[in-house]
Amino acid sequence: MALIKQIRQRTGLAIGVIAGGLILFLLGGDLLSPSSSLLNSNKNIVGEIAGEEITLEEYSAKVEEFKLSFQQRTGRVPSEPEMVSVREQAWQAMIVEKVFDEEYDKLGMTVSSAELVDMVQGKNIVPELRAQLVNPQTGQFDKTQLISFLQSLETADPAQQAAWAQQEQLFAQARLRVKYDNLLATSEYATSAEGKLEYKAANSIADASVLYIPYASAIADSEVQLLDSDLSAYFNKHKEKFKVGNSANLEYVSFSILPSGQDSTDVISSITELTEGLKTAEDDSVFVSRNSEVQFPYVTYRPGDVLPASFTTNVSDPQVGQTYGPFITANSSYVTYKVSQQYDGISRMRASHILFSTEGMDDAGKANVKAEAERVLADIKANDNFELSASQYGQDGTAQNGGDLGWFAKEDFVEPFANAAFAARSTGLLPSLVETEYGYHIIKVTELPKSTYTKLAVLELELVASDATRNEAFRNADSFAAESGNRNEFTENATDKNYRIIQANNVDATSRNLNNLTNAREVIIWAFGEASVGEVSSVYELDNAYIVASLVSRKEEGEANLEDVKDQVRQLAMNEKKAEMIQAKLAGKATLDEMKALFPESSINEVPDLRLSSSVIPGVGFAPKLVGAVFGLTGSGQVTKPVQEDIGILVAKLNNLTPATEIADYTAYQSQLTQSNAQRMTYQIMMALQDLAGVKDYRYKYF
Repeated sequence: MALIKQIRQRTGLAIGVIAGGLILFLLGGDLLSPSSSLLNSNKNIVGEIAGEEITLEEYSAKVEEFKLSFQQRTGRVPSEPEMVSVREQAWQAMIVEKVFDEEYDKLGMTVSSAELVDMVQGKNIVPELRAQLVNPQTGQFDKTQLISFLQSLETADPAQQAAWAQQEQLFAQARLRVKYDNLLATSEYATSAEGKLEYKAANSIADASVLYIPYASAIADSEVQLLDSDLSAYFNKHKEKFKVGNSANLEYVSFSILPSGQDSTDVISSITELTEGLKTAEDDSVFVSRNSEVQFPYVTYRPGDVLPASFTTNVSDPQVGQTYGPFITANSSYVTYKVSQQYDGISRMRASHILFSTEGMDDAGKANVKAEAERVLADIKANDNFELSASQYGQDGTAQNGGDLGWFAKEDFVEPFANAAFAARSTGLLPSLVETEYGYHIIKVTELPKSTYTKLAVLELELVASDATRNEAFRNADSFAAESGNRNEFTENATDKNYRIIQANNVDATSRNLNNLTNAREVIIWAFGEASVGEVSSVYELDNAYIVASLVSRKEEGEANLEDVKDQVRQLAMNEKKAEMIQAKLAGKATLDEMKALFPESSINEVPDLRLSSSVIPGVGFAPKLVGAVFGLTGSGQVTKPVQEDIGILVAKLNNLTPATEIADYTAYQSQLTQSNAQRMTYQIMMALQDLAGVKDYRYKYF
């Protein structure tokens, strides 16, 4: 609780520390049910991290921490979709604790209380916090909610205090991870030689003619003799291609619970009647709160906020007091809008910037930074390349978005920046640098200040299946499951009742979908858990259907057996044989036309602007080896040797080669390479440390 006392000593901290909750992904699932048989087993291992087995109980306890924090923060139980991402976040948190903490200790990384305070009320307030704690009446960042919370915390019950302490810890962990990722990301560097190669790859252009001979049409399968020994030889030579994960083949029958025509008629009738009531309602907010099925039916839109698409596409000139609708939305619900109020409030504008940081520098260092910023500003004025320059030179998180800061109020930024931006009388580049405590800014105004706020009352009814529709579908599904004791009966009953049997092959153990059916996780857990091959499931309820499934087969993770992938091996081995036959026929032919005459189904594609950095041939497909072969030619009219690609045999003739011209400065391409590598670093770090720690994930058996 030490951070709370320090916060109270800092005026206006307010909103800040609740931001700890924002770093949590939404959590769900009651994993600790006393009745769960899983918890009573000594073999409930959900994974391994750094050689240490992780039990279901340990993992469940970690998820429960996130769940309690979620409930304290939101006042509600997490939904099923929220369970998915937060369970994953809990797992990642365990990896961080067991793997990353050791790395932090080696590097001496810490997060001080002062740093936590800064994150929530100082110079670096997280954007999510600003968006989350908004007064619905003013549309502005509201600190009073946090102040009230902090004042009541010391007398709160122990569970609430414990949840708050957990948020503090998670907030610090999140910042440590950011520091660690940034440390390694900023260590990325591309040399000037690499920048030059990148430039040449992007700007060397070949004009080529490409002969494409597809395997399928060039030689009939019947002309290729494949023995079992050929399949075995190919499989043994390319075993690395045929690794398999935990997978299963299932069959299922689906019983739709989509809305019926009668359901649609009923909803249209209801919203039409309610729309008439909204038109004459004395209190729009109360009316839509009672009758609308959306979470926030009375919304204030600030300048720059995006109005609902179903409103803007149907209403061109909205007037206060008028009601519009009902309209159908992209989600197949019906919605009516009433413009309850429009008023002038705090102005908001939009701008982009390029920050040249001077924090921690002496006067000499600041002078050098200013000179660099002046040089870039002059270049932008001359070449109108603000967004590109922002991505190359920007030194904050906006660089990857072309410097875009989004919409903001004057008080959201430090005074020198805000004064300069709000003083603009037209959009465009500000003529001079702006200096703040952070450094020097190049500013581009993209939207002038606006002050009109709009309040919309939103009356929305979802189009969902009625109880009658759902009950009829369940009765049919339940009857089918009860009559199908095994896979043979499953097939016979489906045939007798004219039900369609749908196959779901190579279903991954961690998948959440069956073909186009979403949220099918329970079915997949059944298939990889208690089910035996040939067994038929009970009825499972998915988003828009009840299904009854039968487990056809199941494969364990590891190297594939030839029998498991025989069809795939047969096709690849056949293509290899066809490649040899095609190349033998092409021997001695000098021109593309002569070669094409041998294979009437082949085609010659003209590619006038093939670049060395390309990996795809337009009209043909992925063919990186041919691209390399083309740029390996030295003179016009030369023809490559036949090149074997996955899609077929390719031969190219070089018509003309335009090498990239020399330029004085390759810095921009050097910067692009550095930035691209840095952006991949976070993922690569996680994968590398997981690999070194030997992380094994068996959670698919339970969740």
